[in-house]
Amino acid sequence: MPVSAKDIQALRQSTGAGMMDCKKALEQSNGDVEAAKQWLREKGLSAAAKRDDRESAQGVVALLIDGDVGGIVKLKCETDFVASSDQFKAEADALVALVVAKGRDAVSDHEATIDDLKITLKENISTGDVVRFDATPGNLFGSYVHIQGGRGVNAVLVEMAGATPELAHDVAVHIAFARPKYLSRDQIPADVVTHERATLETISRNEGKPEAALTKIIEGRLQGFFKDVCLLDQPYAKDDKVSITQLIGSASIANFAQVEIG
Repeated sequence: MPVSAKDIQALRQSTGAGMMDCKKALEQSNGDVEAAKQWLREKGLSAAAKRDDRESAQGVVALLIDGDVGGIVKLKCETDFVASSDQFKAEADALVALVVAKGRDAVSDHEATIDDLKITLKENISTGDVVRFDATPGNLFGSYVHIQGGRGVNAVLVEMAGATPELAHDVAVHIAFARPKYLSRDQIPADVVTHERATLETISRNEGKPEAALTKIIEGRLQGFFKDVCLLDQPYAKDDKVSITQLIGSASIANFAQVEIG
């Protein structure tokens, strides 16, 4: 089917692939953007496969820990100029304080304030991800907020058992930069693993790998996938000879969350 130049350009921007490759991908997938992205990945043509699900909006993330409760809130806007303003950052701080005090649904109490902010700052403003953890008695939190341009853009909250505050902080810093999607392999949905295995098989066949070695190659690449997406399998950001499992030793990770801008 015919594809528009606008669709080709949008696919190119989101994947980093060449214009003609994007055109062919859209033609092969009958204009289905997600199918086109998958086609480009399988052909080894996508330079941004890991960025497909990342949000491009501006804004700020605010994090707060109060005793055994921790929270993160993302407040979104259109420009970094507004995101860096004191008024905007103050609203994000107020929202996360509300979440920690009253629960995730409490952000709805501030809808009128956000509507006023839209008028004052002349931008489309809305809340994004909202996280709230109630720690199990005896557990502790680790946290990290990456600051850019005077505002939080990458916030991590991790709950651990049997850990020191220093270890929990180190794990939070690692999460901020390694961006795991799951805690462990058993948390990955079966259909995600099946889809990844099928994709790796297609990639390996397209590369001309020998049939006799295909199973071993696919399984080896699947182990690499687990190291990318599972926190406990990841090599520690500060020492890649040590896994997170080895780093935490007898301690355990009960829960974690990461919220980013961009």
